[in-house]
Amino acid sequence: MVSVDQALQDVQSAVSEGKLSPAAAGNIRVWLVEPYLAEYRPQVLEHIVAGKWEELNNVFWTVIPFGTGGRRGRLYPIGCNAINDRTIGESAQGLADYVKATSGNKPLSCAIAYDTRHRSREFAQLCAEIMAAAGFKVYFLDGYRSTPELSFAVRYKQCDCGIIITASHNPPTDNAVKVYGPTGGQLLPPHDAESIDYMQRVTWIRRMPFSEACHMGKVVFCQDEVDSAFADAVLRQRIAGPRNLKIIYSPLHGVGASAVCPVLERDGFTDVELFGPHADPNPEFPNVPGNSANPENPAVFDIIIERAKQVRAELVLATDPDADRLGCAAPKTLSPDSQWGILTGNQIGSLLADFLLSQRKAAGVLTPRHYVVKTLVTTELIRRIADSYGVQTVGDLMVGFKYIAGQMDARGPEYFVFGAEESYGFLAGDHVRDKDGAVAAMLLAELTARLKAEGRTLHQQLDALMVRHGCHSESQLSEQMPGEKGMENMAALMNELRERPPQQIGGLQVVAVRDYLDGTLTAWDGSRKELRGPKGDMLIFDLSPEGNYVAVRPSGTEPKIKFYFFAYDPPAGRDRLEAVKAAQQQRLQAMKQHLQSIVAAHRVR
Repeated sequence: MVSVDQALQDVQSAVSEGKLSPAAAGNIRVWLVEPYLAEYRPQVLEHIVAGKWEELNNVFWTVIPFGTGGRRGRLYPIGCNAINDRTIGESAQGLADYVKATSGNKPLSCAIAYDTRHRSREFAQLCAEIMAAAGFKVYFLDGYRSTPELSFAVRYKQCDCGIIITASHNPPTDNAVKVYGPTGGQLLPPHDAESIDYMQRVTWIRRMPFSEACHMGKVVFCQDEVDSAFADAVLRQRIAGPRNLKIIYSPLHGVGASAVCPVLERDGFTDVELFGPHADPNPEFPNVPGNSANPENPAVFDIIIERAKQVRAELVLATDPDADRLGCAAPKTLSPDSQWGILTGNQIGSLLADFLLSQRKAAGVLTPRHYVVKTLVTTELIRRIADSYGVQTVGDLMVGFKYIAGQMDARGPEYFVFGAEESYGFLAGDHVRDKDGAVAAMLLAELTARLKAEGRTLHQQLDALMVRHGCHSESQLSEQMPGEKGMENMAALMNELRERPPQQIGGLQVVAVRDYLDGTLTAWDGSRKELRGPKGDMLIFDLSPEGNYVAVRPSGTEPKIKFYFFAYDPPAGRDRLEAVKAAQQQRLQAMKQHLQSIVAAHRVR
């Protein structure tokens, strides 16, 4: 094996030859010389001897960031820009150090869960060993469990923090660690930045062997108890009504069967088929197109819909691998030969918001103090629905369900009705502080059964909302920009859009630019004023006519930049709705093509 000194010389030569970035070289040096990283030194040396410069550059060019939902990335045994024992361990150790430093002298506890991905159980056990060594009592959910159940467990067991190992809907190559505070929600400012600072300062990671921690009572298995209590809490949100509905449910090879199926059964939905090809908890997601287990991807529903047609099912539900997001498909009419349609996250959110508000109004328990919550890139149809019921909408939020959860505690959960984000995340009730695929599945099934009894479908109900509140259509565009160069390109593109914003997008004039990074609103004539709202790296281009706009932001969890397109037309008669929808699709396509051309031109430069 080559010596460390020789390896360091080889690293510098690789930098000189353009095979390795200076940033990667600096991080590799740390992993070679620091004693607290000695266990990884042989693997780093093996990569250097083998000349694996591309792999080394990919996993060392930066320190894997803490995004909107934790540290998420590609699995690789070494590297500070990968998910491995070291980066998972740093996250757990830093969380333990932070909680101990800020909680005073009291007994501490942590809930831990994991999903079906590669090494999730190993990483969960590693985190338990670290938390136990730090003096925490660990409540361990053994077996595949959902992210919302982890959030619930933190609250139910009155823990000081929580950890779940999951990469949500990312590709099979990835995994991640998500951390939660004592509310059961992901950490909010300033706690997120403060905890990250502790994680970045970690050197030695202290562990207690898992078997010893279990024997000493420092790790307690509690999955059966929490499963039952979680289902009870979800069912407290049930709404009485018809249950005559045939459902096909897919967990997309993830954990959802542990959460969604028991809830639907106990809510009275007895005709539920667990979709066989997706039922196996498999980290490779083998039976979904492109191995992308994401209900945001319409293609995942194709084979499920075919099965639904064969057995005359009336609703298809699918959750992502950690069961915090929910997607659905439904027939457009009640005719046996009806076409099927897939509903977007914005559409599901709008339907559920109206359903919950209408039921509270009918029960006489809705007041002006009640509120719904959404993010800046979630449809304004939800706000218009809430306005019609005389309740408040909190909609000036950055992307990330943690901000929705934060509003629940800031404003009081007793008046919270519903939270939604466009990326298929929904919550009703105060049992968790995160999106919950189980409660969303239950409520959507209840709404579908009620509409069926009235002779209508989800699609027809959505049309009724459009007629009443105006026609809303939305679309998205994601541009992948991986690696060090990709991050530079994203920053440069955002800077270009700030300094030289387009005067029109898709033929619609830009009348104002909202910059949430520096808190300014710039009108079409160049005048500027303060923009009240959250701080974050997001631009929104307001277009004419009013209600049409485009938002752009770098993703907080994946190496890509995201564009969100919104089209709106005021209420019109039902006879004009299809024509308005068609016109909006053309409008959205024109916006998308315009932004694609801007991105393409930027790449060339």
